[in-house]
Amino acid sequence: MSEDGDATVDAASPAPDAVDATPDPPHWLRKVILFLSGQTISLLGSMLVQYAVFWYLTIEYRSGVIMMLAAVFGFLPQAVISIFGGVWADRHNRKYLIMAADAGIAASTLVLALVMLSGYDAVWLIFLTMAVRSAGAGIQMPAVSALIPQITPARNLMRVNGINGSIQSAMALLAPAAAGAIYAWSSSRNDGSAASLVPIFFIDVVTAAIGIGLLALIPVGAVRRASDVPSGYFADLVDGVRYVAHHAFVRWLLVLFAIIFVLIVAPSNLTPLMLVRTFDAGEQQNVINLAVLEVSFSIGMVLGGIVVASFFAKRSRIGMIIVSSLVFGILSIGLGLSPSIWLFFGFMFLVGLGVPFFSTPSMTLLQETVEPERQGRVFGFVGIVMALAMPIGMVIFGPLADLVPIEWLLVGAGVLTFLVVGGAVWLPAGRRAVTAAREASHGGDPASAGPTADAAMRADSSS
Repeated sequence: MSEDGDATVDAASPAPDAVDATPDPPHWLRKVILFLSGQTISLLGSMLVQYAVFWYLTIEYRSGVIMMLAAVFGFLPQAVISIFGGVWADRHNRKYLIMAADAGIAASTLVLALVMLSGYDAVWLIFLTMAVRSAGAGIQMPAVSALIPQITPARNLMRVNGINGSIQSAMALLAPAAAGAIYAWSSSRNDGSAASLVPIFFIDVVTAAIGIGLLALIPVGAVRRASDVPSGYFADLVDGVRYVAHHAFVRWLLVLFAIIFVLIVAPSNLTPLMLVRTFDAGEQQNVINLAVLEVSFSIGMVLGGIVVASFFAKRSRIGMIIVSSLVFGILSIGLGLSPSIWLFFGFMFLVGLGVPFFSTPSMTLLQETVEPERQGRVFGFVGIVMALAMPIGMVIFGPLADLVPIEWLLVGAGVLTFLVVGGAVWLPAGRRAVTAAREASHGGDPASAGPTADAAMRADSSS
């Protein structure tokens, strides 16, 4: 037993055939409910900040270069810290790592709010706080991803991940509406200055405190490490690199994540800029339109998460990943060719609908195929890839958005995504990775593998 009062988690994964026969750990549902509740509340505050800051920068500067800098400061620190965060998640209690990261993020936001109240609101200060928050995410993300399978029975993982995705999507639905209302009200009182962000910053601090308090109620043990795993910190890091490099499916999935984030997520970050340029309706209406854009995306995510959790828990994970990736390319083209703002909102809804079909099976496959003792490092590398791919994509697309229409960039990125993902699937290395993933997830049972990889499904860009 751990000092938290909970049994430690054995590093050895159960055999696929034995999953259903393994008894559920005591009080697992209570732990999952408390954990998801705390993370949801904390996520709501973070989303309010994310939307409000991004809208402020979009409306105030209308610059692709500013959007590029926001992406660099918002994601690059996460990539750097994730190198260490994944190892920490495998060496230390994941519960305390999440609590410490949440506290650090809230503290930086509180400092920014107090400084802005004093009248100083230089844009570099916003970028600095974004960097601190990003670094906290580099610690938090691998710990959260690795903690879910630690407290959830293996046979319930897909459903819990699907429900978690739906809850987060619901928060993504509530957050832009709430952020739009709060930001518009505060902006009218502060003449559109950066001080309009302060009320949202205070809300984020409160929600972080609630999330930390709920997580503190959950007993979480340490992960018991196998005796043949290197015990030194650097040895852990090297072991994680070697594991990813030699694991066909993990390596392939990381490449696919990079493709999606460079060619889909990065240019999609320019859609708010396209909205205020192409469909400009004045500052107050632009705030409303930006909120509607995010709400459209979030409604799609909510419905997609419900569908995945309700009807696709037993379907082919790899099939959903592949088809959703291809569909994202098509939807990016649709965004670029939208002749009206309502059609633009419609395509954003479809993009959101596709997100759970990519993110939920991706995370579930990693949780099913990677040993618990290495999951922190593997999810750390996932975070590194996503956090690096975003600024790399924005370094390309951000400055281009000030030279050519954003519509052209979305169409070009969509065509390129379709071609590159198709190549990643049909090349021999891609086929071997798909086969390896099926065998690892289903114990080589073709009957339980669901539709073939070239048969089904579709795409994610967030998360």
